[in-house]
Amino acid sequence: MRRTSAAIVVRDYRPEDVDALMDLFRTAVLQVARRDYTEAQVRAWAGRMDREHWLKRLAAKPTFVAEVSGQIAGFSDLEPDGHIDMLFVHADHQGRGVAAALFDHILARAKAAGLGRLYTEASLTARPFFERRGFTLIAAQDVPVAGEVLRNFRMELAL
Repeated sequence: MRRTSAAIVVRDYRPEDVDALMDLFRTAVLQVARRDYTEAQVRAWAGRMDREHWLKRLAAKPTFVAEVSGQIAGFSDLEPDGHIDMLFVHADHQGRGVAAALFDHILARAKAAGLGRLYTEASLTARPFFERRGFTLIAAQDVPVAGEVLRNFRMELAL
């Protein structure tokens, strides 16, 4: 467990977190991403909620959970090749340093592992966060999701 500030603690994912992380993901997409995507797009994105799939997905790679006062406020992951697949913060904890704490944890893990870069597919909502951390745009892409098309951005950061 790594304490990143007085209020935010980043720890490793545990299987009993799965329901809270699924709920956090759904809430973040429906409430936060709604400012950048249409109602139909966020519903398509948030609609993919198979618990068994999530259990496998979260266990397949290092996944990290941010807690504020003992409550789950966000989560992220880091694949062995430097890919950040997910970085989500609960709607109630936006703008309070949770994503930054998760990213700092990921960055420290990536450097300790000797990775040469981090990369992600950032949503319209997340793109400014990654740009502020030095990520550069590789390409915009349109991704089909449940009958909708969502724009995201392939981005990378050389370490």
